[in-house]
Amino acid sequence: MNAPPAPRRVLIVEDSAVLRHLLMRVVAGDPRLELLEAVETAEEALRLVPRLRPDVISMDICLPGMDGLEATRQIMAHFPTPIVIVSDTLGGQSTHVSMNALRSGALSVMEKPQGLSGAAGAAMAQGIATQLYIMSQVPVIRRRLMEAEPFRHKGMWARPLAIHPRILAMAASTGGPTAFARVLGDLPADFGLPVVLVQHMGAAFMEGFAQWLDQQVTLPVVLARHGMMLERGRVLVAPGNQHMTVGTRGEVVLHDGPPVQGQRPSADVLFSSIARVFGGDGLGVLLTGMGEDGVEGLGRIRACGGYTIVEDRSTAVIHGMPGAAERAGAACISLPVHEIAPHILRIMAGSPIPTEGPSQP
Repeated sequence: MNAPPAPRRVLIVEDSAVLRHLLMRVVAGDPRLELLEAVETAEEALRLVPRLRPDVISMDICLPGMDGLEATRQIMAHFPTPIVIVSDTLGGQSTHVSMNALRSGALSVMEKPQGLSGAAGAAMAQGIATQLYIMSQVPVIRRRLMEAEPFRHKGMWARPLAIHPRILAMAASTGGPTAFARVLGDLPADFGLPVVLVQHMGAAFMEGFAQWLDQQVTLPVVLARHGMMLERGRVLVAPGNQHMTVGTRGEVVLHDGPPVQGQRPSADVLFSSIARVFGGDGLGVLLTGMGEDGVEGLGRIRACGGYTIVEDRSTAVIHGMPGAAERAGAACISLPVHEIAPHILRIMAGSPIPTEGPSQP
């Protein structure tokens, strides 16, 4: 009989004694995890990481002395380790710094626990422990190619595709903020399509995420509201804990339907509405993330004659969602994140595009 896997080793960095002990209880109470150390400063963490080599780090953002953002940068530069940001949700600055930490290499952000009593507290503890356990297994040593030169596709070049997209729909989970910033940041200010996107993230962070992304890219980015009309060159972000679809008049429709693939908002729900309303004029992009949300909806866009792109494993933080789409035949092509925007612009300009891709049948 095989021995059970060794627990994943956790380093906690949190300056609040109350929160530090709450997180210590969460880790100690989960057999999948082992508490290595709990410290209150980034400087202590930087001293311990080379010696302890944790499997995952729980990182506070607001720390005395060096903050969690700079600590994340230094750890990722010298001792790449999965980092989960534990952040306050109050105040735009905290969320802004948390998003920058994700761009610097942290994997995800979660809300600070307010307590562990009762059913809600137990659920939060379970969620934190599961997040730490899952992220501890992400191979972060392979750096993402955020600043890479444009990818040179190895396939043959052909006549332009006979597609004329009228909307760009995108979705991502773990690693999404950085990927969105790269793809949208590579699109020009006069980009000719409306953009709608789903990012899997705690509901409390979504408004701050939209504000942060708005500061990273040229296109205006706003949190979607029910009834808001699609506009060329504007990015609408699905709000937390609501599904986002598009209506037949080109309006945003938000609703509280049950989670799909465990997610609300769901990429499947958004992509399926794009296929239903825009048919072959839909352009779908599925970026980094775990699970299979978006696979079915992306397949519907492709089946209607639309064009679909998934992020290649060479740059995806987690290739779960895009990889599942490739295996399901839902992707027209798989590209590194830095080549997705140039590829979209080639399509819109009517330029030749490759006939062969990793996911082509």
